[in-house]
Amino acid sequence: MQQLSVLVVDDDKEVCDYLGAFLTHEGYFAHCLTDPTLAIGELRESKYHIVILDLLMPKLSGLELLAKIRHIDSDIVVILLTGHPSFESATESIALDVAAYITKPATTAELRNTLQRAIRKKGLVLRREEELHLAIGRTIRHLRKERKRTLKRMARLTGLSVSLLSQIERAESNASVSTLLKVANALGVKFSDLFGDY
Repeated sequence: MQQLSVLVVDDDKEVCDYLGAFLTHEGYFAHCLTDPTLAIGELRESKYHIVILDLLMPKLSGLELLAKIRHIDSDIVVILLTGHPSFESATESIALDVAAYITKPATTAELRNTLQRAIRKKGLVLRREEELHLAIGRTIRHLRKERKRTLKRMARLTGLSVSLLSQIERAESNASVSTLLKVANALGVKFSDLFGDY
């Protein structure tokens, strides 16, 4: 399946670096621009599925850039980031069909969930690896609750941390084969049972 590509436009280089690293780790192709005036040219030259825009930037605001983007692509997913949310900017962004309006600083979980919601809404294809992690996490949680096992009990049985087990269930961590074997043993199921209907 295709790798989804994201264009990040934020005049703060640290934010760009952070988002670029996060997106790459999540399996997206990410390209970051700190100059919003270069964004339209970049969108014309390359194929992007998602654009993440800062609201307040010099030279060109996020809303001004969003209006320009809509002139060349009415369907691309646009997520607006802002450190200064306001009713006016939220209303304007909705009128320009923004997929999400996120307040900075956004957590990785918030970014991940927002991207997944936007992807589903637009019917974009999820990466197979991401689908697999989601399926494993859902199955482990279901089996654990079915057997009335708490995360603490699972941690004692597996020797793994509660935090790691929780991240696996939420598909926020890529579990190794040995980790999944420990989980399967603690749940009293076969290794293959953890994959659910995947």
